[in-house]
Order: sequence, then C-alpha cells, then structure tokens
Amino acid sequence: MVDTGTGTEQEWAATRAWVERALPDGERIEGAAPLRGGWTSQMRRLELDGGAAGPRSLVLRSFVRPFYLRHAEGLLTREADVLRLLDGTDVPAASLVAVDPTARHCDHPSLLMSLLPGTVRLDDEEAGRRAGLLARRLLDIHRLPVSGRDRPRAYQAWTSADRVTPPAHTGRPQLWRRAVDVIRREPPEYRACFLHRDFHPGNVLFEGAGEELRISGVVDWVETSWGPADLDVAHCSTALALLHGVAAGTAFADRYAEEGGTLAEDPADHLYWRLLDALAFAPDAEKVAVPWRALGRTDLTTELLTDRLERYLEALFERYA
Repeated sequence: MVDTGTGTEQEWAATRAWVERALPDGERIEGAAPLRGGWTSQMRRLELDGGAAGPRSLVLRSFVRPFYLRHAEGLLTREADVLRLLDGTDVPAASLVAVDPTARHCDHPSLLMSLLPGTVRLDDEEAGRRAGLLARRLLDIHRLPVSGRDRPRAYQAWTSADRVTPPAHTGRPQLWRRAVDVIRREPPEYRACFLHRDFHPGNVLFEGAGEELRISGVVDWVETSWGPADLDVAHCSTALALLHGVAAGTAFADRYAEEGGTLAEDPADHLYWRLLDALAFAPDAEKVAVPWRALGRTDLTTELLTDRLERYLEALFERYA
C-alpha cells in the first residue's frame, strides 16, 4: 500500500465504473481519498451513498507499480481467496466485494473490500501492550483449520545467502558474514500451518486504549502462505525491533510462546528462520521505513534503522547461537 493520491478521473475512470457496477442498485461513489501507510499498492477509501443501508465506506486496492503489476494476478487472486476463507472466522479481516486481478475491467488490477474499523499504531506508547495482542492474534491465525483444498501456496523466502546486501559502511562486516552463513543451508524441517506471511504492526488495526485496547482488523493478505510459524513470528519480531528497539523484537517470540504457540525446538533452526527474515530487510529497512515515516515515525532515519538491524542480529546470535 502506498499513498499515491486518488489520481485524475481519467486515470481511474474504468476502475470507478467497475466499482459502481459491483454496488447495489442506487448506491454510488460520493468521494475517494488515498490511504497512507504502505508500499506495494495504491489504496483508496471510497465513500458511498444512495443505498438502502445509508452512507458507508469501502476500500479499493490497485496495483500500479511495474513489479507488482507483473504479479498482480497471483497476489489479488490469493487475497480474494483468503478473504473468502476468513469470512465467518474469528479473525477480523475485510469482506470481499469484488476482484479484477487481470485488469479486464479496471485501469489496473484491483480488489474491492469492506473498510475495517481502527487505525495503524506505530508509536512507542502502549507498544508492549500491543505486542501482547499481536502475539495472541498471530497464534489465532496459525491455528485456523484449513483443508488441503483451501491451503495457500507454500511460503517463499524473501532473500537468500547470495542476495543479502549488507550496509555499505558497516563497521561489523563479520557479523553480516556470520548471519549470511546461517541461512546458507537447506531450510530446517518444520510443522506447517496457515501463515499471514506479512504480519507486523503496519498491517494491524487497533481501537481503544489501556484495558480497552483491542485489535480491530488484520489487513494485507496478498502474501498468505503455508509454512512454519517461526517465519511469521520472525517477521513481526524484526518489525518490532526496527520500530521500538531490539528488546521489543527479541521478546516477541517469548510472548508468542506464552500465548501457547509452538516454535522450533532446536535453537539453531529457530535462528535460521529469524535471520532469514531479518536479512531480507538489509541493508537499511527502507522498504518499511518509507510507509512508517508517512504514518508519523519520522524519527526512523536510515542510520537508526541500520543500527537497530545490526544490533538485532547480534542479539539473535547471543540468544540462539
């Protein structure tokens, strides 16, 4: 998701017409506004009126960047399938309204879904309380019963030993070589489960505060996969380390285990999954930094994130090596 504006009428005229055909009789689009906070897609909040239920809002995801256009059919088809699968479960996901994964009718490949309540919260205030809720919700996702027919694709690694790019001016080259060597092996054996695959604070919505704090939505299901719980835990852990500091990242696996989650028994296997994820953020975590800054975390400079990533690698070796 990325804030690229709503564009001119001409730029999304076909998409708008497709949306309106998917709406109940009499309902129409009264306005559209960009949604901020992501990277891969153009997101719009559509304000509707004229229907029997009165005013309401929907969310429109459109892939516009060249790389994601090439993969849009698989990504949007997978998200549509997952939203159908999650309908009726306890996981607070959006409801699918319509999907056009090949842009047969739209200007760009698009998916239309319900708007979930709540907001993304990336600030440090109540970060620990949110992390506990994240661990509990992630376990709920992993425990979803999914039949063989409905299982998503097997997970895909987002980096490899030969693709890791260390920071150009790192003072700890040996640390990076050691980390890369850990993932220079065959993946450990694992017990597979249903993975969100991109579960982190930027893809979770919250409402309330204090004792009333709760998760109101989990979004962005385009990468949903079948694989080890360690990998989802690793991804959220890395994000927490970058957002809130190394201690927040190292503690998340413990929170997950305290909720009843099961991770690799062999520390070396768990370290593999943690580093496989963390190294995909190299060299400077800029892919997540851009949307996080757009949501107010302007303190997350390249220098800060690079330092946190390196110290997080060190902390993982101290605990699991």
